[in-house]
Order: sequence, then structure tokens, then C-alpha cells
Amino acid sequence: MALPVNLRAVVDEMDAASDEMTAYINRSTGELITLTQEDISYAEQDGDPAFLPEWQEEIVAKAKKVLADSDSIELPGRFEIHEYSIMERFCFSVTDERVQNALLRAIKGRGAFRHFKDRIFEEDVREDWFPFREKALKGIAAEFLESQGVTFIDE
Repeated sequence: MALPVNLRAVVDEMDAASDEMTAYINRSTGELITLTQEDISYAEQDGDPAFLPEWQEEIVAKAKKVLADSDSIELPGRFEIHEYSIMERFCFSVTDERVQNALLRAIKGRGAFRHFKDRIFEEDVREDWFPFREKALKGIAAEFLESQGVTFIDE
């Protein structure tokens, strides 16, 4: 049985993931790895891409192993995390009605993420946002790990 995974490490991997990067965890070992779409693409190709530099060959070999291993599972990505929903919940958690309304207006329409980040600074609630977001991400990670039977510690 694998040692418990550090929840903070899982959150960091999830937070770093993007359209170009995907994070995985091995259910048996607890190992975390983030692969680029390029690494995954090369790993899914048949044959040996001899044109790759040595350092990338190692990463592609690891990517092949991760993709072939049924114990390696993809961590929640941006669609499962749904950052907009976290921002919206934060807005509703703000008790000052004026600030709450300003934040809610900021997240409507085009540029919601940038407007929100500007507004939390202007309304001086930035220091409240980061712990709120952290707690939300930890909750998503913990729920995911529990659903996959992966033990974790929250330090």
C-alpha cells in the first residue's frame, strides 16, 4: 500500500494543469506527474521517435508508462475544478453587500477572470480570496482522492 499522498502536492499539480498540461496520480504508489500534450502525443505514437533529444525521450518513456498503467489516473482539470464557480461562491461569501455586488458584477460577461482579480484588489478582499480558493481546491482534491481510494494527509 502506498504512503498517504500529501494533499498540498495534489492541489499544486491540479493548479498547474492547463490545456497544455495534464496531471496524473498513480493510485498504487502515490506518484504525481504532469505531462505536456506534446509528451502525451509522442507517447501515443507507434515506434521510437529517434529525433527527440535524450531528455525528452526519458519523459516520453515515462508518459508511455503512465498512459498504459491502469493505476495512473488523471487528476481533476480545469473543467472539474470550475474556477468560475469558486469565484462565484466567494462573491456570495462576502458579507459586505456593496463589495459582494461589485464582485458579482465583475464576474459577468467577457473578461470575468481578469475583472474579478482586479476587483478583489480594489475592494481589499484579495487576502480573503486566496484562502477561500485554497480551501475549495483542497475540497475538490480530497473528494477526488477519496473517490479513487487514495489515502492522503493534509499538512
